[in-house]
Amino acid sequence: MDFNTGSSGGRPDDQSRPLYGGETGGPASGPPRGPAGSPGGEFNLQDPVGSFVRTVQGVLRSPVAFFRGMARQGDFINPAIFALICALISAVLGGVLGLILAPLFAGPGDTGEAFAGGIGGFVFNLILTPIYAAIALLIASGVFHLLVLLFVRPSNAGFEATFRVVSYSWVYQLISWIPIIGWIAGPIYGVVLSIFGIREVHNTTTGRAAAIVLIPVAVILFFVLVLVALVGAALFFGTQQQQF
Repeated sequence: MDFNTGSSGGRPDDQSRPLYGGETGGPASGPPRGPAGSPGGEFNLQDPVGSFVRTVQGVLRSPVAFFRGMARQGDFINPAIFALICALISAVLGGVLGLILAPLFAGPGDTGEAFAGGIGGFVFNLILTPIYAAIALLIASGVFHLLVLLFVRPSNAGFEATFRVVSYSWVYQLISWIPIIGWIAGPIYGVVLSIFGIREVHNTTTGRAAAIVLIPVAVILFFVLVLVALVGAALFFGTQQQQF
């Protein structure tokens, strides 16, 4: 897997660009790069299966080269559909796994009810997944690009470039359904891909790209920890009151 090198169409500032901090080599120049610049091309509805497989391979095998050669503008639909497909695949595989495991955790005589409830939840989840995924995709792209405007300022490739990075980084969802390992490794790998993508498309440093991606992640984790602490405190005091 290539994290540091790309295709022969590398940028002139590759050798001198600092990894953490420092100034960038200036705004990206030249016309927007198209699918031919990335390994295997990008997702295209004209060839949904083949281009999906090639895009997954390109992002996973050589993410730096993929994002470096990715088109910066001209198409919101294909990247968005790629992300939604990844989310749906994760929902399907996770749902099937849940149906298989549900009877194992059901009480005696409740196997049928557990299975029926699992099917209902599975179908409901499949219906809601595209809606939730589309909303999350727009919010994540918007938040990231606000930080791009703050850290990279005029020398950025625009909102669509950020949106495309977020969309293709959702390839991590293909493993996020795996219990425990996928729940942890999937999001972490998604963060890494986002950092590579932001750095390449906006022609900035690794440090700034990491700040753009990690600041929202840190804020979300903070609020999750606060929520968990509040729920834990409520349960603790509720238990203490019942004892008295």
